[in-house]
Amino acid sequence: MVSVKIVIGGGLGVGKTTFVGSVSEIIPLTTEAVMTTASADMDGLPAAPDKTTVTVDFGRVALGRELILYLFGTPGRHRFWFMWDDLVSGAIGAVVLVDTRRLADSFATLDYIERAGLPFIVAVNGFHGQFQHPEDDIRDALALGQHVPIVECDARNRESAKQVLIALAQHVMSLHASVSP
Repeated sequence: MVSVKIVIGGGLGVGKTTFVGSVSEIIPLTTEAVMTTASADMDGLPAAPDKTTVTVDFGRVALGRELILYLFGTPGRHRFWFMWDDLVSGAIGAVVLVDTRRLADSFATLDYIERAGLPFIVAVNGFHGQFQHPEDDIRDALALGQHVPIVECDARNRESAKQVLIALAQHVMSLHASVSP
């Protein structure tokens, strides 16, 4: 049996906590806090949800009998990003959740993951089953190369989230196979 670390990143309110919670086989550890107007100057509340992850979300899921994934959901608020170096350390890959209604919110996450050299896929979280944009348009808007897989998902749905994790595992394995002799 092999266990690996996976990072779940993305912009504020995109569904990272929901994703980890929907797929985890254990009761996920979440560190959400209720937002108050006291943080408005730091966080900019207009597009923000009522709560926010302040450190990390943690879950665990088995893909078959041979692969255990430990999921680490990142905080979305910029002031908590000081933890990201520790969160990505030792990870084999990342899922970057995006909301096509607010693609610009994912730019900082994508930049960080790319600079870290971490293999990743982009998962479009279709709120209420809405996938309004073709993959090529999303790829262009996010300036992603053809080598980065884009998948659709519903972060609330366990099977959908599991398929995203399978896609990431397959992507990471294909990258390793292409560099192996």
